Amino acid sequence: MSERHADVLIVGAGQAGLECAAALRMAKFAGTIEIVGRERHLPYSRPPLSKDYLLGKSTEENLLLRPPAFFESNGIALELGREIVSIDPGAHEAVLDDGSVRRYGSLVLATGGRPRRLGRDDVDAAPNVHYIRTIADIDRLRPDIRGDARMVVIGGGYIGLETASVARRSGMHVTIVEMAPRLLARVAGPELSDFFLRLHRAEGVEVRLDTRIDDVELDGDGRVVAVHVEGGGRIDADVLVVGIGLVPETEIAETAGLRVDNGVVVDALCRTSAADVFAIGDISRQPDPQSDGTRRLESVPNAAEQARTVAGVIVGSPRPNDAIPWFWSDQYEHKLQSVGLWTHHDRVVVRGGGPGDEHITVLYLQGDRLCAADVVGSPRDFVAAKRLVAARQAVDEDLLRDPAVAIKDAIVESPESAQPRRA
Repeated sequence: MSERHADVLIVGAGQAGLECAAALRMAKFAGTIEIVGRERHLPYSRPPLSKDYLLGKSTEENLLLRPPAFFESNGIALELGREIVSIDPGAHEAVLDDGSVRRYGSLVLATGGRPRRLGRDDVDAAPNVHYIRTIADIDRLRPDIRGDARMVVIGGGYIGLETASVARRSGMHVTIVEMAPRLLARVAGPELSDFFLRLHRAEGVEVRLDTRIDDVELDGDGRVVAVHVEGGGRIDADVLVVGIGLVPETEIAETAGLRVDNGVVVDALCRTSAADVFAIGDISRQPDPQSDGTRRLESVPNAAEQARTVAGVIVGSPRPNDAIPWFWSDQYEHKLQSVGLWTHHDRVVVRGGGPGDEHITVLYLQGDRLCAADVVGSPRDFVAAKRLVAARQAVDEDLLRDPAVAIKDAIVESPESAQPRRA
């Protein structure tokens, strides 16, 4: 059984793992770095998969986070198409799927997640059933994106809505089935949900809310031909796309005895319950600076921020990760930009978003501070809201409600800042 050493061993070749390796080299870390990734592709960006890549407007090369030469020039070893199957934090060892062993100084878990499945093997095996997470997933879906075909999308979150928008632009007949009473129920308030419900219906999508799947019908060839919903409804389907959430890949952490709670539990420096083991990206459950609890974020900016945090710890310059999360989604010609976590709010201010309005800004207030915002069609509003959420400054709610007042001008000045400056 072969064995070698890496000063930093990174498990996962996605955004978080790549950014950690890059941040280490930027910080002048001179030790050996190895990234082990299950996919055979170089580290690539996932958000465009359900957008431009599915539309055929982007190539695999366009998705790459770094060119191939980056890894050689920075002394970063890549083991692609391979998997870490177990770790021993006490011995500082990891075992690969071929039985080889890696000894490490620091271990960074960046394994991401996998799509939540419907739970029926025969349905999952159907050639026209699709989950969206990888380049291979989209390459498999692309041939099914064709005009006049009927697509059923299970799930009204980001993935489901983005896929529906691509399918409609390609001429497909699309039905979205969502078990919650509104779209985007997990990630945004009802005001934004209503905006996107109107948008998708105006684009010709049939949206069925508060609707559960009762059965998926297969033909003799094992292909999906229809979806049956509770109450007796039947929806014909040539293509079925499932977007019902992400399951964090925490198995090796659990087996190793790390603390896991719908994600690997970490502190503000991304340290797990085991010495010299970190967790970043979609699998990490971190302290929430906006509350007294914890949070697990599926966000590219969060993954990059955590990667930089871990690099700082390893090189001896620790800086806690207290960045405000932000997200985006492209649907049709509309870009949604979100900052903060809407679940912490107690009041809402809405600008725009009425019938026929292609712009909306939803501001979530917690006390006298802005804790989150969802913005469609106004980059200026998003930039201003992002700054206010990060600054945690008091705002004047009446000014926020006045569309004639710029969001950036709604700050309540402290007595000290309001004092005239001396000449």
